[in-house]
This record gives sequence, structure tokens and C-alpha cells, in this order.
Amino acid sequence: MSSVTELTEPAVTARLRAAGCVFAEDEARLILSTARTAAELETMVVRRAAGEPLEHVLGWAEFRGLRVAVEPGVFVPRRRTEFLVERAVAVAPPDAVVLDLCCGTGALGLALAAALGPVELHAADIEPAAVRCARRNLPAGRVYEGDLFEPLPAALRGRVDVLLANVPYVPSAHVALLPAEARDHEPLVALDGGADGLDVLRRVLGGAPSWLAPGGSLLFETGERQVAAALEAVARAGLTARVDTCEDLGATVVTARRA
Repeated sequence: MSSVTELTEPAVTARLRAAGCVFAEDEARLILSTARTAAELETMVVRRAAGEPLEHVLGWAEFRGLRVAVEPGVFVPRRRTEFLVERAVAVAPPDAVVLDLCCGTGALGLALAAALGPVELHAADIEPAAVRCARRNLPAGRVYEGDLFEPLPAALRGRVDVLLANVPYVPSAHVALLPAEARDHEPLVALDGGADGLDVLRRVLGGAPSWLAPGGSLLFETGERQVAAALEAVARAGLTARVDTCEDLGATVVTARRA
């Protein structure tokens, strides 16, 4: 193993490539630019080579051009989910009341607020580690810990213009097929969507109509094969739906609107 004094960019790249990192050169540059000491650099290289997600190693992820704080054990925001934010920008009214549900790091709410300007932003997650992380990225007083809508202040009911719900939608039987970075290092509750992947979505749809403002929109990401079942659930909740896809990002987003 290379000593700390030998950890130049080529040396770090070589170690990451040997560990199976596909984008070893890019990752080496990011690690070298983030590490503050030689000892920290060595630790970061060891963690990444052992398979820990790059974002957990760095302590941050880039999302729509923003640097979002990420902690170990917290779901890493995916680039494809930038499309969900893009669709939310398209439907948000001025001075929107925004709720980032199942918020993880809070990346979606943060990015939407950055794009829109002044908004009233709230966020919630059931995972204590995610809530702690989101409070680093968002106004801490408006990040709530609890199951879906349960921890939200009653005054928010019926006022939400944009509800971002990045719910887990991987079917339970498919979780074991996820890349090890997700399967071994991210919370199961952020990945497992139940038998058909839509259990959490159905629970969100059960509560969304009473939290949305008139004309408000719920936006969520889903798998291509789940669209028909997701649209059925939206219709049962009394909402109207629009489906948008982004081939470049491999993303499918449903916008469900309250009349």
C-alpha cells in the first residue's frame, strides 16, 4: 500500500481503479480536493476503496449545481432526481409553500428553493440521521422527524403548493439486486417500497389531498414499469396526473394535482 507521502493523484487513481471504481480519475480529484490533511486523505481513500459511497466519503454530493451535505447512513441524492426538481419548478406558483417529504438530505427542497427564490420550505423524514443531515442543509426549525405527515405542524394542512415526495420505490424482492453502495450503506427504509414498490407512495397519496392547497401538486419519481399502477393510485386519491420522462437521466416523474 502506498504511504501517505505517496498519495499523489496518479497513486490515488491507481488504488481506486484497483478497487473497481469506474470513474477513478474523477473520484481521485474530488477526494484530493476535499481532504484537509494527509491522514484524512489516506482515510478517505481507504473508505472509498472499501466500497463506501463517494458522497459519504466526501461528506457532500453535488445536486443541481449545489453542494449538499451528506452523512454516512443517509440516502445519497441521485442525479436522475434533478428531473423531479425541474418538473416542480415548472408547476410552482410565486412564493410557494413547499414540502419535501421523505427528504433525506433535503436536497430536493434545497434545489427547488434555489431555483424559485423566496419560498416557505418545510421538510420531514422518519430517519434520525437524515433529519440531522437535512438540518445542516435547510432551516433547522422547519425540518421535522417522523413518519410522513405525522410530525408536520397543523397550520401547514391545506397550504402546500408543491409536495416533493422522493419515496422509496424499489420492490422488496429487488433490493438485494441494488449496487452494494446503496444496499450496504443506505437505510433500507429509503430504498424498500414494499411488494410492488408503491407501498409508501400509496400512503403519501392517502394524506396528500388534505395537505395540498387548491391547485397544489404532488411530484414523485417512479419506475417505468410502475407507471400504470401509480396512476391508478393517483386517481383513487382524487388527483389528476401528468407523466413526464427524461431519457438522458433515465427518470420518470408523475405530477399529481389537486383541483
